[in-house]
Amino acid sequence: MLNVARWRVVLVAVVTILGVIFALPNFLTEQQRTALPGFLPRAGINLGLDLQGGSQLLLEVDVSTLQRQQLDNIADQMATALREATPQIRYTGRGVVGDAGRVRLIDPTQMEAARAAIRQIALSPSGGNDIITFTEGADGLIEARITPVYLRELSRQAAQQSIAVIERRINPTGTAEVSIQRQGDSRIVVQAPGVSDPEQLKERIGQTALMTFNMVREVSPEEAAAGVIPPGAMVVQPYPGVGDRADVVERRPRFTGERLVRANPSTDPQTGEWVLAFQLDSEGARIFCRITREHTGDRFAILLDNQVLTAPTINEPICGGTGQISGRFSAESARELAVMLNAGALPAPLTVIDERTVSASLGQDAIDSGVVASAIAGLVTFVFMLLAYGTFGIFACIALVVNGVLIVAAMSTVGAVLTLPGIAGLILTIAMAVDANVLIYERMREEAAVGRGPALAIDAGFNRAMITIVDANLTTILAALILFQFGAGPVRGFAWTLSIGVVTSVFTAVLVTQILIAWWFRIARPKTLPI
Repeated sequence: MLNVARWRVVLVAVVTILGVIFALPNFLTEQQRTALPGFLPRAGINLGLDLQGGSQLLLEVDVSTLQRQQLDNIADQMATALREATPQIRYTGRGVVGDAGRVRLIDPTQMEAARAAIRQIALSPSGGNDIITFTEGADGLIEARITPVYLRELSRQAAQQSIAVIERRINPTGTAEVSIQRQGDSRIVVQAPGVSDPEQLKERIGQTALMTFNMVREVSPEEAAAGVIPPGAMVVQPYPGVGDRADVVERRPRFTGERLVRANPSTDPQTGEWVLAFQLDSEGARIFCRITREHTGDRFAILLDNQVLTAPTINEPICGGTGQISGRFSAESARELAVMLNAGALPAPLTVIDERTVSASLGQDAIDSGVVASAIAGLVTFVFMLLAYGTFGIFACIALVVNGVLIVAAMSTVGAVLTLPGIAGLILTIAMAVDANVLIYERMREEAAVGRGPALAIDAGFNRAMITIVDANLTTILAALILFQFGAGPVRGFAWTLSIGVVTSVFTAVLVTQILIAWWFRIARPKTLPI
């Protein structure tokens, strides 16, 4: 033990120096951070909503719309199954009424054949008939309803998918300290520290942002105003601030924004106006090429949430997989639309059921109290170690300071969010950090008490206490992982800081203290342990 391997000394030196470098930005002003050389890190610890202040939204998935979308899809599947049956089964009245998707057989005597054709629609992936229930009428009416169990599962899936979309929308660079958590089956809590106006979040989150490509059906304005439109068509209004007129389009899109690879704001080289350039994936490019080839001379509408962005005439086949959306865009509106399209569409609309703004002054009070509590905890720990272990207590205090630097550096590097419970985790870590030293020093005392020399007592203290140190800290790490996995918000913040503190405290308590004691022993050559 007293001959510490060179690699350990190098490791401790490198880690400590890097820790100081990465922790330094937290102790500088914003101007000083900006003035740092480019090769030095500038990121500090992100403060959570309870410390920094900001906005919080409680969102709820629109379950009724989600149910209608699913029923509309089921009605389509029933219609397709009847058309593809052999012999073909004729039907009418495909649609959604209330809580049921329905079709009506023109010939009710074909009910048995229709039942066989649509039977597979009801089967779940596990093979059970627990997704859809069917009812049949004597007049040929077939209705499909989603079971409550499956509707709850759809709500959970939609909420989980929405979390990923919201994250990409409000944090496209991945550097903001937003917190997005599912609450129950269909609710989502969004916390954005530093955002003082919840309207900023609502504007970005509120749109479903489903892009569809629909063929235009040419109908005179008089007919459209009178509601005389072809079967399978619908009237769509212009997108606010971008589109210029309403159009009649096919109800079923030729394809959707799922084929979109990316969207970028740019300017038209000919007009200088802002446009939205987009690129499709290989399958989307193939479909787009086929459609534009078959409908050259016709109009093709690009819709966002069933509102017309643009509806240009197809002058020639477009097979490159790229295009642009023109309209009355500003630089800001083009950028906002690009962010939403790149983030993807929400699986269902979200409703804001609660919004609140947290004052930053409350967070500053908490930070000040946390600093005072941490200082008191550190001071008490220092005094105890000095009184209990003398010179060796000084080594433990130095290791504790290094531990604090490493915690701050680790949280800055990984972008961890510091919350009020996180401060509690830091204070707890201060006490836990010297726990390993206490185990080592007490073992040294025991060895010295039975007559071992200083070198052997020191060596036994580190070697024999190691199993206990690893065991104690491993169980703490497991507990923190469980809190992080099943907790939410502040609980995760506590678990995160606790986990980082455990790792750094073991490193400093064992390696840093070991090196300091080895150097002291070589210089002092003591006859007895000062402990």
